[in-house]
Amino acid sequence: MNSKAIPVSPEVLYAVSQGAYHSPHDVLGPHTDGENLTIRVIRQLADSVTIITADGEYPATHEHNGIWVTVLENSDIVDYRIRATYGEDELVTDDGYRFLPTVGDVDKYLFGEGRHEELWKVLGAHLQDYQTELGEVTGVSFSVWAANARAVRVVGDFNAWNGEISAMRTLGTSGIWELFVPGAKEGQKYKFEIQYQDGSWHQKADPMARRTEEPPSTASVITDSQFVWDDDEWMEKRTTKDVHSGPISIYEVHIGSWRKGLSYRELAAQLIGHVKYLGFTHVEFLPVAEHPFGPSWGYQVTSYYAPTARFGTPDDFRYLVDELHKAGIGVIVDWVPAHFPKDDWALARFDGTPLYEDPNPLRGEHPDWGTYVFNFGRNEVRNFLVANALYWLEEFHIDGIRVDAVASMLYLDYSREDGQWQPNIYGGRENLEAISFIQEVNATAYRSHPGIMMIAEESTSWGGVTGLTENGGLGYGLKWNMGWMNDTLRYMQEKPINRRWHHGELTFSLVYAFSEHFLLPLSHDEVVHGKGSLYTKMPGDHWQKLAGLRLLFGYQWSHPGKQLLFMGQEFGQIDEWSDNRSLDWWLTDNPGHDGVMCCVKALNEVYKAHPALWSDDFTNSGFEWIDVSDGDNNVLSYIRKSADGKEVVVAVCNFAGIPHNDYRVGLPSGGTWDEIFNSDACEFGGSGVGNMGRLEAEEITWNGRPYSVKMQLPPFGVVYFTPHKETASEE
Repeated sequence: MNSKAIPVSPEVLYAVSQGAYHSPHDVLGPHTDGENLTIRVIRQLADSVTIITADGEYPATHEHNGIWVTVLENSDIVDYRIRATYGEDELVTDDGYRFLPTVGDVDKYLFGEGRHEELWKVLGAHLQDYQTELGEVTGVSFSVWAANARAVRVVGDFNAWNGEISAMRTLGTSGIWELFVPGAKEGQKYKFEIQYQDGSWHQKADPMARRTEEPPSTASVITDSQFVWDDDEWMEKRTTKDVHSGPISIYEVHIGSWRKGLSYRELAAQLIGHVKYLGFTHVEFLPVAEHPFGPSWGYQVTSYYAPTARFGTPDDFRYLVDELHKAGIGVIVDWVPAHFPKDDWALARFDGTPLYEDPNPLRGEHPDWGTYVFNFGRNEVRNFLVANALYWLEEFHIDGIRVDAVASMLYLDYSREDGQWQPNIYGGRENLEAISFIQEVNATAYRSHPGIMMIAEESTSWGGVTGLTENGGLGYGLKWNMGWMNDTLRYMQEKPINRRWHHGELTFSLVYAFSEHFLLPLSHDEVVHGKGSLYTKMPGDHWQKLAGLRLLFGYQWSHPGKQLLFMGQEFGQIDEWSDNRSLDWWLTDNPGHDGVMCCVKALNEVYKAHPALWSDDFTNSGFEWIDVSDGDNNVLSYIRKSADGKEVVVAVCNFAGIPHNDYRVGLPSGGTWDEIFNSDACEFGGSGVGNMGRLEAEEITWNGRPYSVKMQLPPFGVVYFTPHKETASEE
C-alpha cells in the first residue's frame, strides 16, 4: 500500500471486501487528510486498476481481497473514473462510493416522525443523472429501511448479482441504507441482501419497489414512468364536487378472471365498453398491488407500491386508469393494510427482526389467515402505509380506496380466543394504534386529494366508521353495509311461501340505515367458497331465478346507500366465481341472461337520472316507508326523496312468486304517476306484468296517505314510480 494512503485496519478492509461493513463509504471512494487524496475502490478479480482524472491517469495498487488504492498529491476531491482490466477486457466505470447520499436530512427526519407523505420518491430505486467534469453520469440510487441489519447490499443485473461490490451505507440512526450504483438502468432486476444479526444473509425484494417481476419470480425491477396523462378534465372536475353525495354505482372486477389473458391495455378497450354500456359510475379492482399467490386474489400483498406485473407495466396500468377516466368512469382499488404474508423474500422479518410486523406475538399474527399484522404504533411502519395510500392516489390517479378487513385492525381480540390476545393500556379490546393509523390515513388522503373516496369494509357495529376524525370517528367516506347484505341474501334464499316469516330480516336494515354512510355490497365474497353465485341463491326454476336477480337488483338500487355489484352477476352468472377461469360470457347469448344485463343497464340509467335515488342516501329525510308491514304478501313499499325536496320516487317490491293484481299503494300526492322502471318488463325476460307505463292517483286514503293507486305488481318484481313532470309542474 502507498505509505501516504489514509490507513484502514485489516479487519475493516476484510469486512468491506466482503460487502459486510455498515459504512463502506468511510473506506471506499475519495478521502482527504488535508494534504493528499486517498482513493479506494473495489474491483474483484481485476488484473489492474487505474484511476482516471482530468489531469491524468494514476495506477492503483491492490491492497486487500479486491480493494485497490491510490493516492493523489492534492487534497481536493476530484472527478474520476475507474478503468479495470480483466485479461484482455477493459471496463471504465464511475465509482458509486464518491457520491453523496440521495436521502436528505429532512427526509430522514420526516420518516422517523412518520410524516413523509411522498416516501416513494425517497426510498426504493430511483434513476439519477449527474453532470460532472468528466461527463454525464447515469445510474440508480437505492435506499431501504432495515433498522436492525448488520449490513445491507444491493444485488442485480447491474453487478452480476454480486453484492460484495455493492455494499450500502447506513444513514445514522434512521435505519435507512443507501447506495448510488452508476450504470444501473431501467428494467434491470434487483434485490437487497440483508445481513441479520446472526451473520446470515437473506435476499429480499424491495418493500418500496414500484415494479416487480411477474410471479412466480420475485425480484424488484428498476422503473421510471414515461406516461403522459390525458385525464385533466376528469381530475379537475373531481376536485369540485362531493362524490359521496352523488350517484355511485360500482362494478367490482378481478382483473385476472374478467376475461383471462388480457393485459392492462387490452382490458381497457373491452372493460370500458362493457361498463359504459351498463352505466356504472365506477370500477373497483380487487387488489392490484403485487402478490405472489394468485388465488389470494391480491389480498396477500408483498409489494405494496407495485401494480402486479401479471398484466403489464406500471405505465400500462396508468393507461387503463387514464382510459377509464376519459370514458367518464371512476376507479377504486382495494387496499390491504391489515396484514401481509410470511414469504421470507418479502416484508416478513425483513431485517431479521419484526420490522414491519408487531413484535408482540399476541398482536403480530392473524391466526386465521397465517399472516403478519403491521406494527401500527411504529412511526416508520405507519408512514410506509399512509404514503402507500397517497401513492396510489397521486401516481395512478385513483379515485377511491376500499380498505379491506378494517374490523381485524380495530379489535385486539379479532378472531382470537381468551388468552390469545392482550388488552390495550386501558384494559379494552380496541387497537388504539390501529385506530390512530386509520384516522391519519383517511384525514391525510381527503386533505391531499379532494374529491376521492375512502371506503371501509367493516363488518361490525363499531360506531363512527364514517364519522369525522375531529369528532373521534374513523374518517371513512363510505362503509360497506354487511348487515344489509347478509339479511337480504338470507331472505332471498327463502322460498316465497316462507318469506312472510322472515319479513323482519328485510326491513331491519332501515333501523340503522342512516347510522353510517353506507354502500350496499353484493361483492366477490358472496359468490365464492361454496356459497354459489347469486343466481343459485335464488329459489325456483330458471325463470324464477333470473326474476329473483332482477328483483334483488331493483331493491338494491332503490334502497338508501350506494351500490356495488361483482362482475358476472350483472348477467346472472350461474357457476360460482373462480379466479382461474373467465366469466361465462356465453351466457349473454341467452335471452334470459341478456335480459338481466339489460335490467342492470336500465337500473343505472334510471338511478343516475333521478336524484331521489342517490342525493339523500345518508339521512332519514331521504327515505319514508309507505307500508313496512305487508309481510303476508311479501311486499315492501317506500318513498325515496331528493335532497332538494323536488323529486320523489316510489318503489314497490313484490318478493312473492305470484303477481298481485290491483294492489293498492298510498301515494304522497295526486295526479299522474309514471312507471319509470319495471323489473318484469318483457325486454328483461320478464312476464310483462305492469301498469302500461302510467297510473292516475285516486283521492282514496291508503297507508295513511290522502292519495293511492291500484297497481299491478309482477311476480318477483320491482316497480318504480315518479310524478309525471307535467302533473308535478302543475301542482
